[in-house]
Amino acid sequence: MPESAWSLHPQLKKDTIDIGDLPLCRVLVIKDANYPWLLLVPRREEAVEIIDLSEVEQAQLMTETSRVARALKEVTKCDKLNIAALGNAVPQLHVHVIARRKTDAAWPRPVWGAAPPLEHDAQEVQHFISALRRKIWLG
Repeated sequence: MPESAWSLHPQLKKDTIDIGDLPLCRVLVIKDANYPWLLLVPRREEAVEIIDLSEVEQAQLMTETSRVARALKEVTKCDKLNIAALGNAVPQLHVHVIARRKTDAAWPRPVWGAAPPLEHDAQEVQHFISALRRKIWLG
């Protein structure tokens, strides 16, 4: 499918920082410094559920999710990773990869609604993105 047929959902665009594209997914950082939180969004028009992807694309999504999760764990030295594809508020298929610490604002509960979003420090988030890009092989 041509890349031009796909676009990022407006809410995801508003809530994230784009850090690059893997073969299937756009990789994004959520604008909430409470948690190191990434999204993978398959660049496939009208994909809502994982089952909307072909079996080959599903395998690629798992490969990319694993690569990103491994990188996030290495960069953050987190206690636990949360990985989920919920899509209740935003229908476009996206996978959350969240680094959790026993000291974070929501531990041990889910992160949604646990604390108001905290703005990233511009320099810190750029350092975080650079470290992730190297680990994920985005340059």
